[in-house]
Amino acid sequence: MVKNYINFLQFVLFFVFLSVLPSKISAQCAGSDAQKIICDVENPSYKNLSLFSLLGGSPVPGGTWSDDNKLRGLDPVTGILDAQLITSGGVYHYTYTAPDTAGCLNNKAVITLTIGAYAGVGSQATICSESGSFNLFNAFDGTVMGPHSNGRWTNSSGQYVPSSLDIGKIDQKMTLQFTYTVPPVLECSATAKSVNVLVTILRKPQTGKVTNLTLCGTTGLAGYTNLDMNDLLTGEDPGGRWVGLGISSETDHNVNLQEVFDTYGASEYTYEYTVFAVPDNNICRDMTVPVTITLEKRLDFTGAKVAVSKDICESEIATATYSARVTQGPDSIPNGEYNVSFSVVGPTSGSETVKANFINGVLNFPIRSSFFQKVGKFTITITNIVSTSSRNSCVNIFSPFATDLTIYPLPRLDGGILTINSVCQNDTASAQITAAQLLDGDYRVTYNITGDNLATAQTASFTATGGKGTFEIQGSLNIKSGLSVITILNIINITNPEPQCCNSANVSGNLTINPLPNVAAVKIVVNDNCFNEPFSASVSGLGTLTKAKLSYTLSDSNVSTLQTVDLTIVNGNSSFPIPSSLLLNSGSTTITASSLTNSITGCTNALNVSDVFLINALPVAPTAVNQPFCKVDRATVGDLRPQGNQYKWYISDASTTPLADTYLLKSEDYYIREFSAAGCKSPSTKITVVVNDTPAPILNPDGKDFCGLKNPTISDLSKATNVASTVAWYDAADNGNLLTSTTLLVDKATYFGFDLSNATSCISENYLEVTVSLLDCDTSQYKFFIPDGFSPNGDNVNDTFKIPDIEFLYPNYTLEIFNRYGNVMFKGNINKPDWDGKNDQSAGFGDGIAPNGVYFYIINFNKDNRRAEQGRLYLNR
Repeated sequence: MVKNYINFLQFVLFFVFLSVLPSKISAQCAGSDAQKIICDVENPSYKNLSLFSLLGGSPVPGGTWSDDNKLRGLDPVTGILDAQLITSGGVYHYTYTAPDTAGCLNNKAVITLTIGAYAGVGSQATICSESGSFNLFNAFDGTVMGPHSNGRWTNSSGQYVPSSLDIGKIDQKMTLQFTYTVPPVLECSATAKSVNVLVTILRKPQTGKVTNLTLCGTTGLAGYTNLDMNDLLTGEDPGGRWVGLGISSETDHNVNLQEVFDTYGASEYTYEYTVFAVPDNNICRDMTVPVTITLEKRLDFTGAKVAVSKDICESEIATATYSARVTQGPDSIPNGEYNVSFSVVGPTSGSETVKANFINGVLNFPIRSSFFQKVGKFTITITNIVSTSSRNSCVNIFSPFATDLTIYPLPRLDGGILTINSVCQNDTASAQITAAQLLDGDYRVTYNITGDNLATAQTASFTATGGKGTFEIQGSLNIKSGLSVITILNIINITNPEPQCCNSANVSGNLTINPLPNVAAVKIVVNDNCFNEPFSASVSGLGTLTKAKLSYTLSDSNVSTLQTVDLTIVNGNSSFPIPSSLLLNSGSTTITASSLTNSITGCTNALNVSDVFLINALPVAPTAVNQPFCKVDRATVGDLRPQGNQYKWYISDASTTPLADTYLLKSEDYYIREFSAAGCKSPSTKITVVVNDTPAPILNPDGKDFCGLKNPTISDLSKATNVASTVAWYDAADNGNLLTSTTLLVDKATYFGFDLSNATSCISENYLEVTVSLLDCDTSQYKFFIPDGFSPNGDNVNDTFKIPDIEFLYPNYTLEIFNRYGNVMFKGNINKPDWDGKNDQSAGFGDGIAPNGVYFYIINFNKDNRRAEQGRLYLNR
């Protein structure tokens, strides 16, 4: 009956499938194509036209819309179209794409939309000719939809015109009519649509042509105390308003320029004339034009300067000539002829007026030498400058300005003293000249050298202050040690480039020259060493010197600038360290001593002694990488890489004692150095050692307890830990056998679990020791079978009476077997589960072998309050 019902149900489902299938196959998910003609697109309802509502059939919502004409106005998600954003009449297509749906035959549908021509709503515009141009589309009614953009404009004569009108040259008010026509759309109308607009053009106000004015600010304003500003314009619209300094009201157009000049000074003044638009014209704006009136200032000699050529020595008084040069100040002085008045005040005085020309701001004129006939300072003052062509309408701004001219006395060393300090051979000496008549200034002397050194016609310069001056005697003149005599022959005053006054002299002084140290036997030696180790230079052959300074340089592998060291000398020998900062490269290096200075006298002698020493290169820092180890492997320094007798490992970069190969590695940093055959050690390379110690597995609560009836395996024991996927089990803690995951667990057997980390590949050093119990069985899930007989005949088949699996379900059970007389033949439990058919409890049965027959048993379960169970069994040998 059940089978017939299933067959009937299958038939019904098949019939339903056949009845539904054709409709799904022919489904039109996007609906069907549709059309719509809109002849009144200006209707506000067409700002939100739902295209989805126009589709035929039963379209599936949730699709997307696309505009085949790529126009504006379509929301592709909602399908809402703002048809008023389409700028011309015509036919347009919009495609709806339905969402993906199983069984759709066609998922697209097209809406064909025809929009009629629309010419807009005409209006009237009023504009000002000042704007220069006007767009006719701005004449439409802006409160409704604007016209389609595919039309053309014509004027009142029917001529085509551009949409932008040129109105800048229109000088009178006029009103023009224009017609805008758009082509027809036949579905709505066979004729074109047109609309008229009116444009009124207003003339802008006229400011006229300007005449600017320039006047003298001091004497040329008498006729301009009531200047009519209208006289400076031609062709302007009357009735305008003036603003500017001196204009008192909106109707005032007269200015007192004298008052303006007196109040505000010379300047360029701007006045503005504003012509207002006609009162009924709120379109054109007021027009303003500036008029400039310049009030000129008088000539200003403020800041002008004068220079007189030239200063002379008193020996030139009889033959000298003089000229003056005037240079304009900040204000420019026009080119032309001027009367120049000046005075001379000094040892002799006087005044004079001469004619001279200003050319590009400079005026030159001669001054008679009769004004300058004595030694001393003369002041030449320009007292007035007036243009020879001036009518004195403007009085120049002028203040006297002056310059000085000096006639210098000849320098004199009469009674002078020459003092010279002691120097070393070839060194420059300093000589001081003292003379009561020596004026402050700069001088040059000519001198001769006699004595142990000889030289003639030598020159030196110095500056004198308070009758004293110091000059140098070059070292090239002090070649020999001993005594030299310096005699000054003449002196020249060089304080100024011109003049340099010269006079004869006869002043002498003594110069003591100390000898240079003897360097003939000097030697320098530097021993070889390793790079970065200390290097010391030994110096010998220093003779009787006790203190000295030695200068040296390094070359070849190490190059240094000149170095100077202090030497303490004992018995002609000394030594000094070479700074490590100078020994930056390994290889052969040459030390060259270039000079030796006696620290007592300060005298220095050149020498050229050298020694070549070797800076043994350090091995490069070894290449070593961070190294991980497993703690269980108990790795030592001997396990680190690289290895070799040339390598030594250290606990720190500063440590000098290498680690023994037996040093047990820890999670810490180590440093390796390589040693060369010369005993040079490399820089250290730091590595980080990580000694990974995988924790021992952790047994879950009650994880050692299993039910033996489920045949639990090593895999089940693994699942009872916190690392089920990585724990490995052995049958002994040391040198045990690895147990497979399918190995069956044995009750009371002990297993040893080690975890192997996937991250470090290290097995745990410690282990988890688990003694398994297979006695944790749920008695409600299992039943056991009690045999009803056995045959202990020694054929190894059914030789004992045993209750299978009872030890797993009732581990504390007890079993008693009785004969038919009630004598106990056997007592069993989990440790003694099998009865072999022998009497081990009651006496009087001979050899203890129980005879064939029926026996009785009692089982005490001792668990779950289960009642004891009795039964019988048959023994048959």
